[in-house]
Amino acid sequence: MIFYVPGIKGNTCVMGENESSHSIRVLRMTKGDRLKLVDGNGNLYEGIISDPDPSGCRVTITSVIKDFEKRGYRLHIVISPVKNQERFEWFIEKSVEIGVDEITPVICRNTEKPGIKRDRINSIIISAMKQSLKAFRPALNEPVAFGEFINSDHDGIKMIAHCNPAHERKKIDQIYEKNRDAVILIGPEGDFSGEELLLAFDNGYKSVHLGTSRLRTETAGIAACHSVYFINQ
Repeated sequence: MIFYVPGIKGNTCVMGENESSHSIRVLRMTKGDRLKLVDGNGNLYEGIISDPDPSGCRVTITSVIKDFEKRGYRLHIVISPVKNQERFEWFIEKSVEIGVDEITPVICRNTEKPGIKRDRINSIIISAMKQSLKAFRPALNEPVAFGEFINSDHDGIKMIAHCNPAHERKKIDQIYEKNRDAVILIGPEGDFSGEELLLAFDNGYKSVHLGTSRLRTETAGIAACHSVYFINQ
């Protein structure tokens, strides 16, 4: 079992109330039991429970692995929120499990529901991070308007996935290079508008597709994550 404890310093730490309660009351862990911790900054710790307090369990750190399974690239998925919140949450969970470093909800002309449940999504990110044994916590940015995002600076190979046949599209592996940072834009269910596509092209984004099938927004986001992951294997 992995526990998330941000801000670990020194040889001891105190877990938050939720993690403490889960470990002591649910899992019935007690003094002397061993456990693993991640801090979201790339460190994987092993420790021993020294004070099994369900409101603030104290752990003595016995070892640490820095930059645990750090990848040689960063992936930034920029994706439109969808009307069905559960489908967007599914994308969040699975993208974290596959491997993503940054997620930005982008508000496009055809976005039906611009808001997100930020606290709930952050909880899903932490849960998926622990489930998939990742020590780096992906960043969730505030929703941003398409034009504002496109006109700001971003490092890496920049791609926009869309379904408009008026513009030539290539497969991701024809644009993306292994061990390079990547920024991939995924549009709403009504796709990007023509004006949005042209603005992206003017700002250095390459036109890509994710196969011959027309995918839902959340499925396209997962396909993009997996494409970059697969290329880097």
